[in-house]
Amino acid sequence: MVAAAMALIVPTATAQKINEDATLAKLTKSDAEVKDAKKSAKASVWVNRAKVYADALMEPTKALSTSLDATFLRYTMGEPTETVADEQGRQIWVYPWVKVYMSENRVAAWEQTREIKEGIFDVLVEAVAKAQELDAKADAKVKPLLDLTINYYSQLGEISTFIPNYAVAIDAFVKAAKLQENKIYSQVDPKYYFFAGQMSAFLGAENKQYFIDGENYLNKARELGYVDETGNLYYYLFHCYYGQREDNKENLVKAKNILLEGIEKFPKNDKILDGLMSLYTAEEGVGDPAELVEMIDKFLAETPDNPDLWFGRGRVFYKLKNFDECITSFKKIDALKPNDYDTNFYIGYFYVEKAEHENRLFNQKLDSFTSQEEYMAERKKVRSVYMESIPYLEKAHELNPQNVDCAQILKEVCFLLREEPGVMDKYNKYNAEYKKLKGLE
Repeated sequence: MVAAAMALIVPTATAQKINEDATLAKLTKSDAEVKDAKKSAKASVWVNRAKVYADALMEPTKALSTSLDATFLRYTMGEPTETVADEQGRQIWVYPWVKVYMSENRVAAWEQTREIKEGIFDVLVEAVAKAQELDAKADAKVKPLLDLTINYYSQLGEISTFIPNYAVAIDAFVKAAKLQENKIYSQVDPKYYFFAGQMSAFLGAENKQYFIDGENYLNKARELGYVDETGNLYYYLFHCYYGQREDNKENLVKAKNILLEGIEKFPKNDKILDGLMSLYTAEEGVGDPAELVEMIDKFLAETPDNPDLWFGRGRVFYKLKNFDECITSFKKIDALKPNDYDTNFYIGYFYVEKAEHENRLFNQKLDSFTSQEEYMAERKKVRSVYMESIPYLEKAHELNPQNVDCAQILKEVCFLLREEPGVMDKYNKYNAEYKKLKGLE
């Protein structure tokens, strides 16, 4: 039975088949109908026009789905004209109308290379609007069509992001949003504008117009109530403003303000913090990084038990190379969230960073020491900072013994301090565990 079933799953054609002539004939017929005064007065003619143009839009990719494996792709699309590999080593099946991107022997995305007719979207939107204008009851007839087309553009945006072809993705998400602006819907889903704005921020360095468009899309997403769980909207909007700073100095102020607004709501967002630190250090007159600390301390005065705020404070001081205040901030998190792996790991890591910094200063002073005793005293101070990292790194390792990075830092610090009492045993222990995690034994 299995063999019989599999025998049915064979390509039905040697290459992708598109009903181009039949589809074009329907479009031509519709074009003629709307030029006829009598026929163009009927809502049904415009509903049909929207349908045939939507069908033409989807015809080249209607057989594709990200659920298809290679066998079923051959069954639905036939054999590709050729298969190639892109720069990332992904296999691409080339058909007359599309390129299909494969991942783990399944369809991951596709890129349409030909259109049955240009300008389909604008005609479709016009046809829907005209049908609704002529007949109040047309909403029920065009809504399923709009739903289908919105889903088409939403999927096109997603798969184009995967390729990545951000320009196509932006266009697709914006079209999905514009279709949802029809009165049939209560509100546009703000995610479409967010995704369009996000990718516009990516492309702005190549073409400044994308920064301008991205600003508009992201602000639309905010106006529509987009809920950003991570706060990255503020970071992308910052880039859009910052990319336009040479055109209008006011954009630099907007870039700063949007980051300040973002860090207030998302103090743990590394991208926002990095953006602020870069802005404060790269642009003269923008402000002093100490303003960030002052702002976060103001928030902490109101909510001292907020670990995210302490995290943000620590990250700012880390950027400023003030390791003592950085460590103090993370120890506050440890008090609020005991037995947390990340907190213990970072405290240990920051002690190591502090020790590395002090060791560099120590090496710069080697020629200035006047006695062996002075040299040894300074060396001991540096080594004592390294020593302070060990208990926190050990606690982190105990909480997550599978983390390779933690095991590696532990064994390296212990090797450096192997002359200290009991530390050589620690080195042997963590070196063995590191090798085991790396599969070196």
